[in-house]
Amino acid sequence: MLHRPVELAQYTSIKLTTRLLKAGIEASMGTVGDSFDNALAENFWSVLKTECVRRATFATRTDADLALFAYIDGWYNTRRIQKRLGWLSPDEYEAKYYADQATAEPVAVAPPTPTLTR
Repeated sequence: MLHRPVELAQYTSIKLTTRLLKAGIEASMGTVGDSFDNALAENFWSVLKTECVRRATFATRTDADLALFAYIDGWYNTRRIQKRLGWLSPDEYEAKYYADQATAEPVAVAPPTPTLTR
């Protein structure tokens, strides 16, 4: 579900957060005053509009939906390299992350120190 906020305070309210949790929806907003979520989203929308939407005319909503899906799943996630991801595509970055997790050395945890009781 994508929705552009008109009044940001309503999207960080306890009432909305509770309704989302009850509906099984994870909110994408950060905390109040946190601009990081918005900056990343605005950057993505800018790229999407520039590289996909502004160059095309769609006859139907279905044509637009298919074009957006083809761009995001067929190009953006699979082949579009990104500086912030170490010049990898999102799919390559995710695969590398999980491969690194699988080959990481397990962290040794010391057993708890026994306590003396009287």
